[in-house]
Amino acid sequence: MRIAVTGSIATDHLMTFPGRFADQLVADQLHTVSLSFLVDKLDVRRGGVGANIAFGMGQLGTKPVLVGAAGSDFDEYRAWLDRHGVDTASVRISETLHTARFVCTTDADHNQIGSFYTGAMSEARLIELKTVADRVGGLDLVLIGADDPEAMLRHTEECRSRNIPFAADFSQQIARMGGEEIRILLDGATYLFSNEYEKGLIESKTGWSDEEILGKVGHRVTTLGARGVRVERAGEDPIEVGCPQEERKVEPTGVGDAFRAGFLSGLAWGVSLERAAQIGCMLATLVIETIGTQEYRLRRAHFMDRFAKAYGDEAAAEVQKHLG
Repeated sequence: MRIAVTGSIATDHLMTFPGRFADQLVADQLHTVSLSFLVDKLDVRRGGVGANIAFGMGQLGTKPVLVGAAGSDFDEYRAWLDRHGVDTASVRISETLHTARFVCTTDADHNQIGSFYTGAMSEARLIELKTVADRVGGLDLVLIGADDPEAMLRHTEECRSRNIPFAADFSQQIARMGGEEIRILLDGATYLFSNEYEKGLIESKTGWSDEEILGKVGHRVTTLGARGVRVERAGEDPIEVGCPQEERKVEPTGVGDAFRAGFLSGLAWGVSLERAAQIGCMLATLVIETIGTQEYRLRRAHFMDRFAKAYGDEAAAEVQKHLG
């Protein structure tokens, strides 16, 4: 199964604030917030949702095709992704703009405040999926992740016109999208990904109920934080999967991307939705135990031992034959 992952390619600047954001907020002054946080630590890491998801899939051996736009400063990042099993030949390189940048501060409660500089990502709207599909011999699924909004709309419309199944994953871009854009991007999706908060925001902005949205997508996949994930389909009982036990909780950036990487890899292998969700939760657990979105190591024996402990030997045996 050939899966293309569209989405941002960025550098993450991750900072840690030792206090709590909530303690710095004055209830009756939220309309004039002016805050500066003295942080203890800065980590500069590779990131961007498209690259993060593709990296995770590459680690699992499913050879994803990364589709996005980066700057002339992408050479080292490209080499890193290539070494980790990602097809980067469809990444557009801007002649004038730098690769996008995400700046994020995390407090002691693991709450986050972030900003995102678009940079070369704005040129992702110039990429045609047909060219990508022709190069790799066809696409079975396209994940349309957080990217330049015009690119997200173009990729969605092209998937519909060319009958390519697609997964809608608005992620950070949902904050700037209106209801009409969201309705266009999710209608007809084979999979709709969101976290629990984004789920409510999608319903609020579109004016569609949960039931109405389930009638417009094949599957609704909602991550539930420490409680795991729920996979729903109209007329069927939901599938709920919990998270494996964490060895430590270090930093949450990229956890959702890792879940998607594992889930999509499960689809590529042809396992059940429950098993795909379990793979996603296991990979996400590795990320929360690591600083940075692509700094974790997938040691296969360790991965399978923990997977078996969380989900049982039968589930592990099924995954093992694909993971190798």
